[in-house]
Amino acid sequence: MAQDFSKVTMIGLGYIGLPTAALLAKNNIHVHGVDINQTVVDTINRGEIHIVEPELNEYVADAVKRGFLKASTKAAESDVYVIVVPTPFKGEHEPDISYVEAATKGIIPLLKEGDLYIIESTSPIGTTEKMQSLIYSERPELKGKVYIAYCPERVLPGNVMYELEHNDRVLGGVDPESTEKAISFYRNFCKSELHSTNARTAEMCKLTENASRDAQIAFANELSLICDKADINVWELIELANKHPRVNILQPGCGVGGHCIAVDPWFIVSDYPMEARLIGKAREINNHKSFWCAEKIENEKLKFELKHGRKPKVAIMGLAFKPDIDDLRESPAKYIAQKVMQSENDGNIMVVEPNIEDHGVFKLTNYQEAYKGADIIAFLVAHKEFKALEYNNDKVILDFCGVFKK
Repeated sequence: MAQDFSKVTMIGLGYIGLPTAALLAKNNIHVHGVDINQTVVDTINRGEIHIVEPELNEYVADAVKRGFLKASTKAAESDVYVIVVPTPFKGEHEPDISYVEAATKGIIPLLKEGDLYIIESTSPIGTTEKMQSLIYSERPELKGKVYIAYCPERVLPGNVMYELEHNDRVLGGVDPESTEKAISFYRNFCKSELHSTNARTAEMCKLTENASRDAQIAFANELSLICDKADINVWELIELANKHPRVNILQPGCGVGGHCIAVDPWFIVSDYPMEARLIGKAREINNHKSFWCAEKIENEKLKFELKHGRKPKVAIMGLAFKPDIDDLRESPAKYIAQKVMQSENDGNIMVVEPNIEDHGVFKLTNYQEAYKGADIIAFLVAHKEFKALEYNNDKVILDFCGVFKK
């Protein structure tokens, strides 16, 4: 390990920060992890994890045991500082970079000549340059003497540890020297190709990747709405259309969630509202699909009550934003569950999420118990447990995510 990369401070120990810290530690790099949540800090320092991610527990336990990973609520002097904090919304879909700014302010007093500062947080175009100005305004003696770059993550929850090592990365510095410094750092733990560019292009690359996926999902979701009216099985239709050698339609769902695809396109729309018309419309379509699913469930409840003279028992199957993970951030399934439960106060709604033990809002029910006891089954997330269930013609099954594809 190069001497000038011997110590790394990782600001943010969430779904990206902790796996990255653990991977660095596996490569014998001393990592000082920082999180504002004391419970998270204590959990990690015991060699345990607070999120669900395959293999991560082994990485963290080993790193802590060998002394290469330590967590704290305060930053420590290092050679490299990596910012991996949230970038939520403020107001109407306007990106909020205050967490990035606060994290940067926290390490400015620690910076010294030759240090490398990297933002991995998804950020609006120009954020890295703004942080550069902030650093130099408070430490003018460091101007031109520290390296500043942006490197977006591009991993899939459920396969993070593998993809952190093997997915190509894009690195953009505020100047060529910073780009090269960042590349030399990532070469210590990435086995993939590292592509150099400038900071603004790297920031836009992250937003572009997720906006593109959002638009592709919007096409599939819009197609599912059309097929519902036309009495066509959308799953069969997509399978047949994809037999064309140049067609690859994605699978529809109950919307789009997660902290990337459901959020990042708005960063572009917010800054370029007149130009980003397709990107904005895709976001609207995917948000509408969640509302449509909730209305579909409500309509089936009403039809059942009129036919049977009693209110139906409804199973809401899944809360996570994608299959087989515990991540509920920006989850359309969670929104749908909340919407459906607004009109129910008599316990007729059963909520299922096999990847979490409990939830602060929803009382969770075992998936087999819910499937057996419900009159209406609404599949919102295609968890592997649900795919093992047998189709029951005696129940009203609303398959929004292709569990049975019937």
